[in-house]
Amino acid sequence: MHGLSRLGTGSNRSVSPSPPSSPRFRHGRYKNFAGGGGGVGRGGKQSAANKIVFVLISTVFRRKGVLLFAPLLYISGMLLYMGLLGFDVVSLKNAVVVVHRRSPPGSVYRSPQLFRKLWPYMEAESNATHNALMTAWNLKMHQGWKPCVNSIISKTGFSELPKSNGFLIIEANGGLNQQRLSICDAVAVAWLLNATLVIPIFHLNSVWRDSRAVRIAPFSNRLAYSVPSNVQGVRCLSNFLALRFAEPIRTLADKMVERMVMNSSHTGGKYVSVHLRFEMDMVAFSCCEYDGGEEEKREMDIARERSWRGKFRRRGRVIRPGANRMDGKCPLTPLEVGLMLRGMGFDNNTSVFVAAGNIYKAEKYMAPLKQMFPLLETKDTLATPEELAPFKGHSSRLAALDYTVCLHSEVFVTTQGGNFPHFLMGHRRYLFGGHAKTIKPDKRKLALLFDSPHIRWETFRRQMKDMLRHSDVKGGELKKPSGSVYTFPMPDCMCKQTEAAANESSLSF
Repeated sequence: MHGLSRLGTGSNRSVSPSPPSSPRFRHGRYKNFAGGGGGVGRGGKQSAANKIVFVLISTVFRRKGVLLFAPLLYISGMLLYMGLLGFDVVSLKNAVVVVHRRSPPGSVYRSPQLFRKLWPYMEAESNATHNALMTAWNLKMHQGWKPCVNSIISKTGFSELPKSNGFLIIEANGGLNQQRLSICDAVAVAWLLNATLVIPIFHLNSVWRDSRAVRIAPFSNRLAYSVPSNVQGVRCLSNFLALRFAEPIRTLADKMVERMVMNSSHTGGKYVSVHLRFEMDMVAFSCCEYDGGEEEKREMDIARERSWRGKFRRRGRVIRPGANRMDGKCPLTPLEVGLMLRGMGFDNNTSVFVAAGNIYKAEKYMAPLKQMFPLLETKDTLATPEELAPFKGHSSRLAALDYTVCLHSEVFVTTQGGNFPHFLMGHRRYLFGGHAKTIKPDKRKLALLFDSPHIRWETFRRQMKDMLRHSDVKGGELKKPSGSVYTFPMPDCMCKQTEAAANESSLSF
């Protein structure tokens, strides 16, 4: 028995055909079919893949162009399978292909998996006869620069001390090398003003009032990098010749350097130093993710709130750990530093000094670095507790010890930037004939390589050696107009070998 029509029951009324169903409802039926009744079409947002599949299927069946679209469907399926569209195939079940979007290359921390794969090859090359420490730098590329005091003095125009116009008092704020920057720049400013520079006051009592004192607080970064050569000369004299650490710091630092040289006797007294920035605050500020899961996320949230109080929770603030990693903004872990150095050819006979603060979860993250480099030292292992006792609680004094040991290493590795490596690179250029002897990693490239657990050891090693050669070439860079003389001392603070010899021969006291 047929049901009555809602449009009327009269025999003289023609039954109108039902209006076409809404495209929205037709779409819903397809969604329920595609989802196998399991809820894919329950009002949830469609993925890009579902939309593409729906359009293709509906077009094929509506227009009956199966033969026309078969090649396109085949190619699309192959691309999805191969991952070229950024998707991974998860399963093929009940005639339904389930896909999810793949993380972009370089966005995920997979270095531990890479280490497990490559470690047998590193072990096989242990105690190799060829150690990159002995041949890290191409001497042919060195430009033969030499410090030239006479040239610097002539640039400054010093002959005798003129009468002072008054006093310049500064507050040198920040850490060790930011204070160093302030002092050197303040000497240059005092010279420009023909003023007497009062030894920097770090905690100034504002009671002192003197119409002749100019007080600048804080002082760092107040003098431009691009200044006349005579002003640069004053900076050079201050940074490379005049400034010295206090006697207790120098005494212990020299002992630590001697101990590193003795420990490196099997490599001719040469050792590698690494400035490792993997403290909790550095990891938290970077907003990068490693392999600590929810516990790590909670710790980082607490650290960010403790140090920056809401800065990372402001409206509109978006944190993208994967994007940070691909952009080279994530601090290298100790494991990643070890992978890089072993790939460059530094074997397990290499003595390594690590300059760092309190490493985040040191027991966990330092273990693989020690496994790759058993001859590893820090200031806590290189000096006795009694020797370090006067320095404990004074971060700048501890940093001065690290600075000195890194300064005299054969190879210096910087991992994150900042004043510490910038000053060291310049100081090492000044000491080593214009060449920094510094490894500055390409962290964008490393992110891709570390995210390739299936890479062959030969391929990884070749990429690392290319990176070492690039650091060698960049080690002898000259200062650009916008560059810092503290990082690039040539040509303001140094002369070519022939020029230096002529200048020094004319110097008389």
